[in-house]
Amino acid sequence: MAADRKTQPRRQTKAEKRAETTEQILDMAEYLFSRNGLYGVTLKDVAKGVGVHHTLLNYYFDDKQKLFDAVFARRAAVTSERRMKALDVYEEAAGDEPTVEGALRAFLDTDLDLYIEGGEGWRNYGALSAQVANTPEWGAQMMDEHFDPVVLRLIGLLKKALPEASDEDVFWSYHFVSGALMLTLARTGRIDKLSGGVCRSDDYGAVKARMARFMAAGIRTICEPGTPENG
Repeated sequence: MAADRKTQPRRQTKAEKRAETTEQILDMAEYLFSRNGLYGVTLKDVAKGVGVHHTLLNYYFDDKQKLFDAVFARRAAVTSERRMKALDVYEEAAGDEPTVEGALRAFLDTDLDLYIEGGEGWRNYGALSAQVANTPEWGAQMMDEHFDPVVLRLIGLLKKALPEASDEDVFWSYHFVSGALMLTLARTGRIDKLSGGVCRSDDYGAVKARMARFMAAGIRTICEPGTPENG
């Protein structure tokens, strides 16, 4: 009887199959780029990882640079949007009295949550971002393109929290924050060895519990008038 027939699984449409294959390619490329960099990976490497012939990759991406750009942009859009919303929500709640730590928590903690909750894919992306941020030849341009709006949003809040600070001090403060975040995302394993295993490079929860508080104290020391360093 018809009622006893097993329901046949729905076949994927071409668009669905293409989207699935694209995600597989992006995931594998992200993994390989995060470990070997742009120049240490070939399209053949990515194809082999996905389990397809390398000529198929040219159907999806014109060349390796286009693939790299797509890998980077995919998650950059997510983290930028999340942090921008978090900064907007924080500023609305803080009104005329934002704090340095509050602004940093909106910016840093929101980003760290992605690496805590998002699985290995997000952690691979974090390592890739650290590489891009430390590549003068072309990395700075990519960071400018994808992250300048949210970074300038944070800097605007820091200036509001520190109205008497000089622009120079505020921008250097962000520079130090960014450096610490990028080193954290790189997951080099150095802190694991230095601490004898007390600290782990992949323990983003431990970083989240400390980074904003640590950075806020340093920024206030640099930027607030009347501290010993500022006379």
